[in-house]
Amino acid sequence: MSSRQPRTVAVLMGGPSAERVVSLSSGRACAAALREHGYTVEEIDAGADLAARLVDLAPDVVFNALHGRWGEDGCVQGLLEWLQIPYTHSGVLASALAMDKQRSKEVFRQVGLPIVESVIVSAAEVRARHVMDAPYVVKPNSEGSSVGVYLVNEASNGPPQLDDTMPEMVMVEAFAPGRELTTTVMGDRPLTVTDILTDGWYDYDAKYKEGGSRHIVPAEIPQDIWDACMSYAVRAHDALGCRGVSRTDFRWDESKGIDGIILLETNTQPGMTSTSLSPEQAQAIGISFPDLCSWIVEDASCNR
Repeated sequence: MSSRQPRTVAVLMGGPSAERVVSLSSGRACAAALREHGYTVEEIDAGADLAARLVDLAPDVVFNALHGRWGEDGCVQGLLEWLQIPYTHSGVLASALAMDKQRSKEVFRQVGLPIVESVIVSAAEVRARHVMDAPYVVKPNSEGSSVGVYLVNEASNGPPQLDDTMPEMVMVEAFAPGRELTTTVMGDRPLTVTDILTDGWYDYDAKYKEGGSRHIVPAEIPQDIWDACMSYAVRAHDALGCRGVSRTDFRWDESKGIDGIILLETNTQPGMTSTSLSPEQAQAIGISFPDLCSWIVEDASCNR
């Protein structure tokens, strides 16, 4: 880690997205960790006055702990580039690409990473008919944390009746069965592989409610599956042009061996509480949560 420590770090959190609550948890945890590391930290709940608050504060670095739309999709990154304030995580293009699930899949396909079939259709069409053979998944094309995800299995009597909060256009994706695996990339280094165990569908509640899931880190999986997850995560990170920390999620169908690995998506703003997946992986290889947060700050820049 560099010996230079910026005087003031503004931690952006909250914001107006569907993942506001998760972002507040990430931001508060990161702020506490950075204070422990000796930084002067200002916590900012991102709102319509964000630009003015940043100009008034003039921080040395912005730690972006926002999740979901506006904070993770290139919008706030563009603002920070305009203001020329060094910031953490990925830049404008990588953030926008990773947040758009269909476009990121096109990038993954071009570099030979394994993905499943998906289409973008209107929510009205999804409500009216099965747009692909079940089982399949319906989800917003540009949200994270399993917000608004519907699993349509073979036993369904009819198409899913999506609620009114779903966007006009949604992604319909072939269901990939198997175990949930994930790998964090820190700079150019994959950290480890986590096996995520849950009693049912790995939805928002499984991710964030007490006891919703259990994490086996490092994952107890065959070496070739381990190596593939580590390699695919770096390839996805590089293909999208990510910076700082990212996390790539997989499904693995054990019955198919190496051919059973499917890349689901890459998160450019992974959860950042001390017990979130990426900090947990860092801890597993000897990087404390404060050290991880400090590394992210020291990696900050413009023109990302």
